[in-house]
Amino acid sequence: MRKCLTRAIYAVLLSAFAMAVSGCKGSSSSAQTSGPEKSLASAGKVGLEEPNVTFKDLDGKDVALAGLKGKVVVVNFWATWCEPCQIEIPWMIEFQDKYANKGFTMLGVAMDEEGKSVVAPFVQKSQFDVDGKKEAMNYPIVLGNDDLASKFGGLIGLPTTVVISRDGKIVKRFIGLADHDTLEKQIQGLL
Repeated sequence: MRKCLTRAIYAVLLSAFAMAVSGCKGSSSSAQTSGPEKSLASAGKVGLEEPNVTFKDLDGKDVALAGLKGKVVVVNFWATWCEPCQIEIPWMIEFQDKYANKGFTMLGVAMDEEGKSVVAPFVQKSQFDVDGKKEAMNYPIVLGNDDLASKFGGLIGLPTTVVISRDGKIVKRFIGLADHDTLEKQIQGLL
C-alpha cells in the first residue's frame, strides 16, 4: 500500500514538473518547433522582423506592434487558465516596474477563447506577489487569437514569450515557462 502511494505521489509530481517545463497546451497550435530556443518555420523566426500586427486592448482600442518600435518589447502569450502563465505574470510585472523608464514594455496577449469576458475581470481582480507586495498587472493587455499568433510563428503551448529588439527584430522565443534570469538578462542586454 505504501509503495502504491509513493508511486502515485511521484507520478503527480512528475506530471506537474512536465507541465511547468512544457507549458499549457491550448487550441492555439501550428508552429513547427521542438524546444524553447529552436528555430521556427517562417513567421516569428528569430532574426526576422517583428510581424505587422495590430491587437485590440481591453477597451477595444488598437495597439499596433509597430507603434512600439524603438522600445525593447516582450510579447507574452498567456491565458487566465494557464498555471505556468500565472507563475510568469509576477516576473512580467517586475520587469515592467524595473525597465519601463529605460525604453522597455511588456505586452500581454491573452489567448482565452472567451476573450474580454474572462480576461477583463481577471486583470481587474487578480493580484500577484511581486517581491513580497501584492500587485496588479501593470502592463498593456491585449486580446489574441490564432490568426494573430500565427504571425508570430504559431503557438504550440502557453505561455510563449517573444523578445523584440528596439529595431523591431525578433531576438528570442521561449516556448513554455521561461527562465526568469535568462529572460531578464535578455532584456538587459537589449536596453
